[in-house]
Amino acid sequence: MTQSPTPIHDAVREHYAKRIKKSASCCGTDSCCTPESDLYPVDLLTTVPSDVANTSYGCGDPITLASLQAGQTVLDLGSGAGLDCLLASQKVGPEGHVIGVDMTPEMIERARANAKRVKATNVEFRQGYLEDLPVEPNSVDVVISNCVINLSPDKAKVFAEIFRVLKPGGRLAVSDIVTDGELPEEVKKNLSAWAGCVAGAVDAKEYIAMMGAVGFTDISIQPVYFDKETVDDALRDMKLDVSTHPKEAIYKAVYSAKITAHKN
Repeated sequence: MTQSPTPIHDAVREHYAKRIKKSASCCGTDSCCTPESDLYPVDLLTTVPSDVANTSYGCGDPITLASLQAGQTVLDLGSGAGLDCLLASQKVGPEGHVIGVDMTPEMIERARANAKRVKATNVEFRQGYLEDLPVEPNSVDVVISNCVINLSPDKAKVFAEIFRVLKPGGRLAVSDIVTDGELPEEVKKNLSAWAGCVAGAVDAKEYIAMMGAVGFTDISIQPVYFDKETVDDALRDMKLDVSTHPKEAIYKAVYSAKITAHKN
């Protein structure tokens, strides 16, 4: 299986390549992501240089959610500049191994430089697509991801790939953007909204159904709602007109979620 880039892949890759070149937080203002200082425990962030912590595009803390153990092999989907991989590397220790996969060359380059800088020898970064992971079957204990699966135009394929690479008994622990109901068509068709982690989000029920279809069990989705100011800012910066939709419904429609599941 070889994944060919789609217009959505191209738009997302260009968006994040520009972000990392500016050394800015990868989400920027045109998204529903949250500053990393509000996501992770303070003592966890202090284990990496502040400029590394600042190159995050996350909407949650998959490291704490995953309860990583020493010696585990961890795969981070959409690893970006490497923050979650570097945090995971400390949790799994020298006997463990962390693999980061990202489709953006600029992100891979920055992540490798960050790993070298902090002397993380149990981490590697591979360029590739979530829909066609460059990872061996049944080789990973835990898959993590932070606000990335929603960016894929073929999430069913992503979940199939995650299931393929997990060992029997393996776990999925991700933070992602999901919705309560269908998004307006004008949002779905906006490539800027895709790159900003909004347009690609799917209904929580659909998310669960796709995971269950490939064999995942014990699926859990725990919502974490954004504040109204964050949603308003994101909609304005993406130049999306949702005036025909009830404001309170918009606030509740898109949220971050803590998502876990198992492969038996």
